[in-house]
Amino acid sequence: MPYQPDKIDLQILKTLQQNGRITNLQLSTEIGLSPAPTLERVRKLENLGIIKSYHARVDEEELGLGIKTFIQIQLDFHQNNTIQTFVDEVKKIREIIECHHVTGGCDFVLKIYVKDIKAYEKLIMDKISRIRVVKTFQTMMILSTSKREPVLPLDY
Repeated sequence: MPYQPDKIDLQILKTLQQNGRITNLQLSTEIGLSPAPTLERVRKLENLGIIKSYHARVDEEELGLGIKTFIQIQLDFHQNNTIQTFVDEVKKIREIIECHHVTGGCDFVLKIYVKDIKAYEKLIMDKISRIRVVKTFQTMMILSTSKREPVLPLDY
């Protein structure tokens, strides 16, 4: 059974998703609890694995990653350990920043960031198409992103 956070835990989670660099003192003030119990609750959420890590959100385009795509992958299930083979190979490719096992017309959806079309072509030719269990794939270029919400849709 999943952990059932109370109202204060939910406030902590929302605040930390919005600003992972907030100090414990600032967090305690914002949620209306003293610093010691606030820190205790944050540590509990970390120990339970609810808070997995803290990240800096960076601008990929400013860092030269101008091509962003989703790739729908269909696997060839005539081979042994198809899914595990695919997942193991994907984990080795650093340009793949997300890999989702999905239902529908494909088996996996990958999110990819590369610097340009030449780098994308190299990724496809030298890495994706060489994964032996890949049957077909289809690329969808991301033209723009209208929404990227860092806060999960919980009932805060």
